[in-house]
Amino acid sequence: MSPHPPPAHPLSGLLGFPVTPFRQDGELDLPRFERHLTEMLDARPTALFVACGTGEFASLTLAEHRALVRAAVTHLGDEVPVYAGVGGGTRVAIEFAREAEAGGADGILVLPPYLQEGPPAGLVAHYRQIAAATDLALVPYQRANAVFTPEAVGELAGLDQVVAFKDGHGDIELLQRIRTATGGELPLLNGMPTAETYARAYAAVGARAYSSATLAFAPAIARAFYDAFERGDDAAQQVLLREFYVPLTRLRRTTRGYAVSLVKAGLDVQGRSAGPVRPPLVDPSPEHRAELAALIERGHAALGER
Repeated sequence: MSPHPPPAHPLSGLLGFPVTPFRQDGELDLPRFERHLTEMLDARPTALFVACGTGEFASLTLAEHRALVRAAVTHLGDEVPVYAGVGGGTRVAIEFAREAEAGGADGILVLPPYLQEGPPAGLVAHYRQIAAATDLALVPYQRANAVFTPEAVGELAGLDQVVAFKDGHGDIELLQRIRTATGGELPLLNGMPTAETYARAYAAVGARAYSSATLAFAPAIARAFYDAFERGDDAAQQVLLREFYVPLTRLRRTTRGYAVSLVKAGLDVQGRSAGPVRPPLVDPSPEHRAELAALIERGHAALGER
């Protein structure tokens, strides 16, 4: 396979992670998915990552994944790059990667392998085999059972396809060591849940780009925070952190899986439903839905306050 050229749109800035809409019968709702993508474009993301964690990758079949990627590529055209989530064991991840490439995706975000835990050498072998199977740009994702050593990331950074490294682990010291091991040349992405609450900490180690779950259900809030972050407006950031992001983090921590479930509920309470989540995730309780709706109102009110 020929070496992968540098991506036409290097990953930076505000990254969007769409949900995967389902009908009430549990099947894909592709027309709603396309409308959802259009809604997200209002916040001017630099890339959209479909069928990833927020998109419930773990609950999708290969055929559903294929349909989502192709729908996104066709609908978005050249508006923004489209990255697709892949994951599972190495051979399963390769199947998804090849389908994403056939569907026209610009790159893939490789989620941690399911259940199995291996040493750094095993993780490197996993990513090497995926990279060998596709010409797509590739982003390793550090979290859960996929935590790398700086040396392992340095080895992966030598692969032509690896264009960035996303972190959802939260160890700032480890990230600094990774940055040192890669000479600061591999872009680092803040992939923490409610990434805005970590934005300044990650910026200290050179990771200014981040994935915003809020962009999927409250794009105006997400854009306002990112703009304040970029211009160094601490006062505006503090208002949005106090009124919206920190309370949202507290709500997210009440129930496992709410990092995804609250995003879909956030759409629903605003009259833009994307359907239910699939098990093992659960939809938020009525009390939590009401709390979320109030938080969204507070977040939008804070935009006027600014």
